[in-house]
Amino acid sequence: MGPLAGVVVLDLATLFAGPLAATVLGDYGAEVIKVEHPVRGDPARTHGPAKDGHGLWWKMLGRNKKTITCDLGVPEGAELLLGLAARADVLIENFRPGTLERWGLGPDDLHAVNPRLVIARVTGFGQFGPYARRPGFGTLAEAMSGFAAVTGEPGGPPTLPPFGLADGVAALTCVGAVLMALRHAERTGDGQVVDLAIIEPLVTLLGPQPQAYDQLGTVPERTGNRSVNNAPRNVYRTRDGRWLAVSTSAQAVAERVLRLVGHPEVIGEEWFATGSGRARHADLLDGYVSAWIAERDAAAVVRAFEEAQAAVAPVYDVRDVFDDPQYRALDTVTEVDDPDLGPLRMQNVLFRMSETPGEIRSTGAARGAHNAEVYGRLGLPPGDLDRLHEKGVI
Repeated sequence: MGPLAGVVVLDLATLFAGPLAATVLGDYGAEVIKVEHPVRGDPARTHGPAKDGHGLWWKMLGRNKKTITCDLGVPEGAELLLGLAARADVLIENFRPGTLERWGLGPDDLHAVNPRLVIARVTGFGQFGPYARRPGFGTLAEAMSGFAAVTGEPGGPPTLPPFGLADGVAALTCVGAVLMALRHAERTGDGQVVDLAIIEPLVTLLGPQPQAYDQLGTVPERTGNRSVNNAPRNVYRTRDGRWLAVSTSAQAVAERVLRLVGHPEVIGEEWFATGSGRARHADLLDGYVSAWIAERDAAAVVRAFEEAQAAVAPVYDVRDVFDDPQYRALDTVTEVDDPDLGPLRMQNVLFRMSETPGEIRSTGAARGAHNAEVYGRLGLPPGDLDRLHEKGVI
């Protein structure tokens, strides 16, 4: 059943942070009702690769969700949504600020029918401020947060990730916020509004950058795969053409690496005793590590690092993730049965719980597949559902 069994979530959001937050909640037992426009649906259905007309991204993003259709912008649709909200615990939306209010579905309207409701509003820039009404996407957050400015090679352009990093971080942040708000509602009986701007969570992940700028006036530059906090830290090419990542965040690991590659003499240098000191000598240390690795095949390097208890990992693509024995042991990519595509492998639930584990109960369903089931809870007879469908309300 999962730890969130009995929690009802209305997922009104699209592309991608809000829906992914709802997916995670559904993975751990919440009943997630995905509300889509009768015609347009969630654009995630047609984003990315497809097979036989079925969006593969949607199969994962829409998993464990009951799909219904509703035009929230018409009075009958808004009335249906209020009926569902009265029976829900959480509502997740990502419309531009003011949109739900214009439809009579703002927080005041929703809390009038359900004071305990947790309303998570996930937008690019938040609910107020000079940018609040701008269109907002994860790409803009990756640019504005400071992430892209420090990503890429020195002297090269800022680099954006080739996947929804900011959306993913915002989604997991939203999950935490929703659980906190649910805990508050459990204690007090009061719901609340969560205002989550996608531009903000990545700023938290920048570590000490804001403090360093505030106190020291420093602005970090792009360093490629190096780190300003420690060295050696980079990717190195092996004799057989593989790339390996090495990290020496811990002092003891840095010492093991340099002993392994045949240069224990640098360990006694005063500058070697701190990560920042080693980072200032990255050219020297990278040269030592790079030369040693270049003379060996990847398997031999990994074996030697493991024996030395030093940190190394191959640079994987998705094929390697599928084949790796550790990922297989964890069942990180698991096989599920999809009614359209048959056996389908996708990312498993995020973490394992000993007593109340999450699970994938279903893959992303067709638009409106659960209209009769969900709207039936409102006491609507089949004839009324047919009428609303003919009018384009559902």
